[in-house]
Amino acid sequence: MTESKYREAVEKLNNKKAFICDMDGVLYHGNDLLPHVPEFVDWLNKNGKKYLFLTNSSERSPRELAQKLNRLGLDVTEDHFYTSALATASFLAGQCPGGSVYVIGEPGLVYALYNAGFSMNDYNPDYVVFGETRSLSYEKIEHAVRLVMKGAKLIGTNPDLTAPTEAGIVPACRALISPIEAATGKQAYYIGKPNPLMMRHAMKSLDSHRVDAAIIGDRMDTDIIAGIESEIDTILVLSGVSTEDTVSDFPYSPTYIMKDVGSVIGLGN
Repeated sequence: MTESKYREAVEKLNNKKAFICDMDGVLYHGNDLLPHVPEFVDWLNKNGKKYLFLTNSSERSPRELAQKLNRLGLDVTEDHFYTSALATASFLAGQCPGGSVYVIGEPGLVYALYNAGFSMNDYNPDYVVFGETRSLSYEKIEHAVRLVMKGAKLIGTNPDLTAPTEAGIVPACRALISPIEAATGKQAYYIGKPNPLMMRHAMKSLDSHRVDAAIIGDRMDTDIIAGIESEIDTILVLSGVSTEDTVSDFPYSPTYIMKDVGSVIGLGN
C-alpha cells in the first residue's frame, strides 16, 4: 500500500480497543521471536489495549505459553492466552459431561481435558481427540481407527494443514489426522479457528464490541476467515504461512496486509 494509505491504516488501528492475535507465525517461529514483537506487546500494554493470544495449537497450556514468552523476553500473564485445547475441552464438556477420551496429542491437550472432567480411555471412549504431536506412531493411528470404527466420535483440535517453524513449514493437525479419516470414512469435527466457538470465546473474554476489535494472523484459511465471519477487521501479517502471492488464492480478502506486527503500530510499511 502507499505511504499515505499505510499511515491511515495505522491511525485506524491505533483507535482499536481490543486485539485478538495469533501466535505461531505472528509472534514467533518455534523458539525464535519474530521482528518487532517486543515493541508490539509493549504498545498493547502501554496503551491499555485489551488483547488475547488465540492459538490453534493444542500442545501447551496457557501457563506454558506464558513461560515460553517469558523465556523469549516478553512479560505476558497466562490470562492473555486461549488455545484450541481449551476450546476443545469446553466444547466436549458441553456435549458429554464426564465422558471419556482417547487422546493423541501433547500435555496441553491432555491437561485441558482432565480439567474439564474427562477420563482417559483406550478401550471404548466417547471420543478420539487428535491434536498436534511429535510422537505420532503407526500404532496410535491404528488404534484410533479401531476406536472410531467401534463408534467413538473423531475430534480434531484445529483444521490447520501446516504450521510455521524456525526450520520451515511442517504438517499440522489436519494433515496428521487424515489417515484416520481416510481409513474410517469419518470426517473429524474441528474446534479451532475458523470455528466460531473460538472467536465467540475471544470476544466474550475481551468484553469488546466487534467494531472496536481486530484480529491479527498469518493464515488466510483460519485467522482471516475467522475475523471476516465474526465481522471484525482483519490484519494479515506476512511473517508466517501466507504471502502476498497466496492471498489471491482465496475468494475473500483481509482488511489490511502488513509485513509483521511492527507494521500494525507504525514501525514500517
